[in-house]
Amino acid sequence: MKIELLFITPEAEKLIESAGRTSYLSFDKQGNDSEKRFVRMLIKRGHTSVLEHAYATFRISEISRALTHQLVRHRFCSITQQSQRYIDEKNFHYIEPSSIKNNSDAHALFISLMERIRNAYIELKNLGIKKEDARFVLPNATESQLVLTANLREWRHIIELRGDLAAQWEIRIMAIEILNILKQKVPTVFEDFKIIKEKNIIQRINLE
Repeated sequence: MKIELLFITPEAEKLIESAGRTSYLSFDKQGNDSEKRFVRMLIKRGHTSVLEHAYATFRISEISRALTHQLVRHRFCSITQQSQRYIDEKNFHYIEPSSIKNNSDAHALFISLMERIRNAYIELKNLGIKKEDARFVLPNATESQLVLTANLREWRHIIELRGDLAAQWEIRIMAIEILNILKQKVPTVFEDFKIIKEKNIIQRINLE
């Protein structure tokens, strides 16, 4: 899996403060590091709609279609995904879960199936079937990539939901890696999220 930050709103926390202070007409209270106190106040009071003024865009690659199918359910995102209609997938790569890879019998079955699917895709193409129809045989394991843009309120939602223990392992890894980046770029917005390394999950913490 590769995660690349393509863009984030410059001085995002200062922008959030400036937008939020419009509600109170309290611009005179802006000062050195005041945006941190203001962002903490917004999150504590649940006024997180103000976080929507700042955005982050990531390229997420070397992931399975199983993961992308979950991500596209987040409706408050803009998503551009690698197309199986236009890309020839005769040499498709695939993602193998460790639960299968670490089981010799399951691994052999999985690899064999991937090769049969690859051959079926090529045969369909040789029979004159267009890529857009040949792709119907491709599995959820097929490697894909996408670019995803979301505001910081939505990123908080994605990270909380997809970093939970109940989330599938692959999307949890994604959530953790994205959180690590966002904690560097907009630390106050995400300071109430903690990565529990021994469990490989994300938890919200009480900062009071």
